[in-house]
Formats: sequence, structure tokens, C-alpha cells
Amino acid sequence: MFENKNTTPLSELGEFGLIDHLTKTFPLIHPSTHKGIGDDAAVMNFTEGQTVVTTDLMIEGIHFDLSYVPLKHLGYKSVMVNLSDVYAMNAHPTQITVSIAVSNRFPLEALEELYAGIELACKNYKVDLVGGDTSSSTTGLIISVTAMGQAQKEKITYRSGAKPNDLLVVSGDLGGAYMGLQVLEREKEVFKVTPNNQPDLALYSYCVERQLKPEARKDIIELLEEVDIVPNAMIDISDGLSSEIFHLCKASGVGCAVYEEKLPADPQTSGTAEEFKINSSTALLNGGEDYELLMVIKTEDYEKIKGHPLLTPIGHFTDQKEVCNMITGLGQSIPLEAQGWKNFNKDESA
Repeated sequence: MFENKNTTPLSELGEFGLIDHLTKTFPLIHPSTHKGIGDDAAVMNFTEGQTVVTTDLMIEGIHFDLSYVPLKHLGYKSVMVNLSDVYAMNAHPTQITVSIAVSNRFPLEALEELYAGIELACKNYKVDLVGGDTSSSTTGLIISVTAMGQAQKEKITYRSGAKPNDLLVVSGDLGGAYMGLQVLEREKEVFKVTPNNQPDLALYSYCVERQLKPEARKDIIELLEEVDIVPNAMIDISDGLSSEIFHLCKASGVGCAVYEEKLPADPQTSGTAEEFKINSSTALLNGGEDYELLMVIKTEDYEKIKGHPLLTPIGHFTDQKEVCNMITGLGQSIPLEAQGWKNFNKDESA
């Protein structure tokens, strides 16, 4: 990764010198941040509303592949996946902590790239970096980010508020990140055979960006405030639309009908799926890592979002507990399957 550059081994700085070096350019902007990095613990001063806290772990070889993921993009994405969870609670993120474990193959310059992405995310979304930890690793790069946020008690949105006849609405479009991953994996295999061949990703720029540098939907939370909608329930789409629908239905004790023809897709996503001979509905339903917001709204709120380019009603809820079906363009009802994140499969040889 940095083999041909004059690089600085991490041992030259030590743990505390490394933390100081990587975090010295991060400003503190939130009034609720009383004390950030530099003491045994950060001190927050939350005086209004309620506080939400979320943590995500990203592990090299499981969640990302450094053969095609730039470190700056990885740093940015590691923050986005947490901010997306805060927005899914209808809250506003305020602070994050970042902990990393790295092997000795990573020089200082590599971590500077990683933290440049983290800093850009903090700047763009106006959150404070207030703490974290660094450690050595024998298995590659591990990143753990914790995000905190605030919201008024009456506005916090859980997964458990969906009711029969409520509408299921999704922000943005789906499947782009999944198809971007297919493109990157294909180019990785091509590179193994022809390492001098530079990939041309121009035709897939949107999908690749959706995979490498997703954006948390701060704009959607602001939009909901503008039109005076507090969703009955909400979740972000990280494991795929089908999985998130099942989460909502299980938590709320309802069923759901989703209409295939309503699923929003960017033309590049559909075209790439066709090129890879992947059913586009499969990509939209099960792709994951879109980090769009999937929300439940009352039928009487529909007029407030009708025709809005960023929000698409894709279905409704029923009183059939945890029965989730997709209605095809021909009117057929097909049971949805939740793919989810298969982290803990048994060893088949065991």
C-alpha cells in the first residue's frame, strides 16, 4: 500500500504521540462537548432532550478490502455508518469516539489518510471527535466508532411503532452500493490476472461511490422537520431492504406488503445489474449498505410528501403479524426473505 514511499513507522511516535498527531486538527464545535480528547474520559453536558448512543465495528477482510478501498474513504464511511444509526432514531449526531487496532504494516502516513476521512466526515456533519483508543493488531485493521446524538423525547423514533395501514417510505434509491461492490470485486479479479491494467470505472461512478463513500441522510431528517412529520417507526438500510422490513415488522407486531414496481433505483444501478446478469429486484431488496432511511408514516401524512423526489412510498403495513410479501407487477404475492449479515455461520467442516 505504501511500499514505495518514505514512510514513518508507528513505533517512532508511541501510542500517546500517535493520538496527539492524528487528532490535533479536530476542532470542538458543540456546546454539549465540555471536555474532549486529553483526559481519562470525555465530558458531555447534555441539558435538553434525550441522548442516543450507537457503536459499529469494521474489520479488515470482513467489512472492507483494502485492495480497492482507499483509507480516506474508509475513515469517512466508518463515521457514516454510525451517524446513519443516529438519524434512524430521528436524532441529530453531536459527538463520536474512534478506536483503531492496527498491525505494524501500517505506517503513520496510512493512518493520516484514515483520519483525514474521519475529519472530513466530522466537518461535513458537524460532529465532535471526543475520544477513542489505539492498539496493535495481529489480524489487520479494526475500526470501532461510537456516535452520540440528541433529540427531544417526543421525536425519538423506534422500530416498534408501525401500525396496520401505515405507509412504508424509503429515501433516495436502493441497490447502488451492492452493484458498486460487484464492480470492485470484478476489477480486483481482473487486476490479479493483469496487474498493469488500470480499471476504468467511469461507467460505474455512481455505484462505486455509493459503496466506497456513502452519505448519512441528514437531509431527510431536516426534511421531516420541515414538513412536520414524526415517523411512527424508522430504521436505516444497512443489511438490505428486506432485512430492515422484517426488523420493523417484528418490533411492531405487524406484516407488510411491498410493491416491486415502486422500488426506487438509479438507472446506473439497473444497467449494472443487467450487465452482471443480476435481477435488479434482488439488488434492491437484499443489497445492503445503502444507508437510506426506511420510515413508517401515517396515511394522513402522505400529502405532505406526495411527489417529493427524495421520498418514495413503497408499501403498507398489515395486521398479519410478521408476514412480509412483495407484490410483483403482475399482481403476484411473493414472500420476502431476509438475507441479513451472516457473520456467525457455523464452520461446515465442524
